Amino acid sequence: MDVVMIGTGNVATVLCKLMYKNGHRIKQIVGRDAEKLTQLATLVQAESCMNIANIRLDANIYIIAVIDDAVANVVNELHLRDKLLIHTAGSLSKQVLQKASSNYGVMWPLQTLRKETEHLPEIPFIVDGNSELVVNKLQEFAKTLSNKCFVANDEARIKLHLGAVVVSNFTNHLFALADDFYKKELLNFKLLLPLINETVLRLANYAPNDVQTGPAIRGDFETIEKHLTLLNDYPQLQQFYEAFSKSIAQK
Repeated sequence: MDVVMIGTGNVATVLCKLMYKNGHRIKQIVGRDAEKLTQLATLVQAESCMNIANIRLDANIYIIAVIDDAVANVVNELHLRDKLLIHTAGSLSKQVLQKASSNYGVMWPLQTLRKETEHLPEIPFIVDGNSELVVNKLQEFAKTLSNKCFVANDEARIKLHLGAVVVSNFTNHLFALADDFYKKELLNFKLLLPLINETVLRLANYAPNDVQTGPAIRGDFETIEKHLTLLNDYPQLQQFYEAFSKSIAQK
């Protein structure tokens, strides 16, 4: 597949690496940051372009992989007629693309992606399109990149995105708060990594409700009070601790 990528950030970089690895040709990368653009284009042997007005029109698929707020602005600068155009956002409707092409859709990677990461993680792709033909094409394309590909419309995808925020962004924020606490108390956060890994590994075989542990589910309010007292100098973490303990106990 001949691809034009619009964007040079985390998602664009990881997808370019993945497509390049799996035999697709990235014909052009469009971006505004000259350094990032040159670096990514060189990595995947693509032509670089800093002016979207000079975008190539001989590719099979055009991918917009920029921050959500910038997608509409990019679309306003594109006139692709019937070329297949997609964005990679979990929270945006596919309809945002309709001004730029008559064939459009979404291919959202349900994964946290960092361009600095050397290994390519397993990425489930959630696809949708404005026609059955587009959906079929995107399924075929996604399956060359991953063995996990699912179709979900705008309504279902935003719900999937919400869940992804909870399990990834929110949990990482808790990791950050715990890390801050440990640093100030002269403790090593990495001591928690085996616990974190085991907690996640259990989810492959058990429902989250079935493996809940800790003082809240045991009704151990004495321990909870001790922990809350320890957190008097950490009001943000204390607030989370109290709210989560109440939620676990109520559930």
